[in-house]
Amino acid sequence: MASVEAKAQAIRDDLADREGVVVAFSGGVDSSVVAALARDALGEDAVACTAKSETLPAAELDDATRVAEEIGIRHEIVSFSELEDPDFVENDGDRCYHCRTMRLGKMFETAERLDIPVVCDGTNASDADGGHRPGLQAVEELDAYSPLLAHGVTKDEVRELADEYDLSVADKPSMACLSSRIPTGLEVTEEKLTRVERAEAVLRDWGFDQFRVRDHDGLARIEVGRDELDVALDPDFAAAVRDRLTEIGFEHVTLDLHGYQTGSVSPEREADPDADGADEPVVEDVFAAEYPTGE
Repeated sequence: MASVEAKAQAIRDDLADREGVVVAFSGGVDSSVVAALARDALGEDAVACTAKSETLPAAELDDATRVAEEIGIRHEIVSFSELEDPDFVENDGDRCYHCRTMRLGKMFETAERLDIPVVCDGTNASDADGGHRPGLQAVEELDAYSPLLAHGVTKDEVRELADEYDLSVADKPSMACLSSRIPTGLEVTEEKLTRVERAEAVLRDWGFDQFRVRDHDGLARIEVGRDELDVALDPDFAAAVRDRLTEIGFEHVTLDLHGYQTGSVSPEREADPDADGADEPVVEDVFAAEYPTGE
């Protein structure tokens, strides 16, 4: 079996034979490693592209911009709206297919504008596990190239390469698009996406690392890493988070005692695209945090 470095060199050699690549770039660990490999192989002929939309948290766009600068790769930001597609808004079992089709479509438009022949994404070998992954269908249909998958690079090996590149996202928890917080069958709306983003910003500011706020038509179901459940059960936190999330627009606030689980509102426990669900959360000391109930 090839070593991680041998696989990485094979990807560099592979990409070096291309005239250029556009990397579909979320700023997560998978796409960041692909971007770093592409930058090594192609220099200025490698471009990272991030598609801005209602489902991308503002903090994630900021992270993508920062990580692109860290890698030293040219970074293009394009915009589109998933909410213009009624199939996406309907939020059936193929929501991720519709989203990925639109998002990758913007990558191919960018590649055509820049006269670059190849679009790459961050799908890795661990993603092709036979689960319910409609997003991967879009990758195949649009003929995007997945170098990590093609060369058998697993999620653990992706993180190893991220460490070797000294990328700040090497241990970054998963952060899939905001629509993954809305249960299948409930319409995706801008109002729901906004209140989820604001609610998750509260948890991030209070020191939680691995979390989701699921929006069940106005009921917030908070998931945190299992190692952080005792923190979330603290009475002071419970009171504070209830006050803040009701201010944001939720009618009821609950805590899921199972803890964080990827794809917990999707069919067949669908894994989030570009997710790191198998990783253990990094726990910070949030007992010392002050939980503001105002503002």
